[in-house]
Amino acid sequence: MAAQPEIWLRGAVPDIDPLLQPAAHALLQTAEDVQRVLAELSTDQIWTSPGGAASVGFHVLHLIGSTDRLLTYARGESLSDAQRARLAAEKVPVRVDAASLMEDLRAGIDAALGHLQNTPLSSLQEPRTVGRAALPTTVMGLLFHAGEHAQRHAGQIVTTGKIVRALGSAGG
Repeated sequence: MAAQPEIWLRGAVPDIDPLLQPAAHALLQTAEDVQRVLAELSTDQIWTSPGGAASVGFHVLHLIGSTDRLLTYARGESLSDAQRARLAAEKVPVRVDAASLMEDLRAGIDAALGHLQNTPLSSLQEPRTVGRAALPTTVMGLLFHAGEHAQRHAGQIVTTGKIVRALGSAGG
């Protein structure tokens, strides 16, 4: 089976405005990249921290949680107690398997795409703040950062996945 081009080269994501397509493409590419890696790893490999680096599992949990948090800020809301608890839990995660991680990732990406579908273009330049320090940004800044941040962690997942697979095949 021939490999497909990256998501951004496959055309528009239905029901997403053209101005928001890059963020949608980045989020969908993240899901595809992560699924490919998780399918090749055991639960132990998912939670291995090679050389003290963050595990694949950490990166998956963090990109799910951070996407949710960024979209909360894009809506002009503060983080909930549940979101703060999830952020704290990212540091000491429960070891779940690939299927559970992927299910949570898909739900997070679906929610993010729904957010993009429902974002009025007239709101893109509206000011927003991030975190307790209330750092300034805009709705557009948050939406695009959600996509690029997810891709950044997808890249780490791909790299860390290769490392832990190599360690496993080397008997380590």
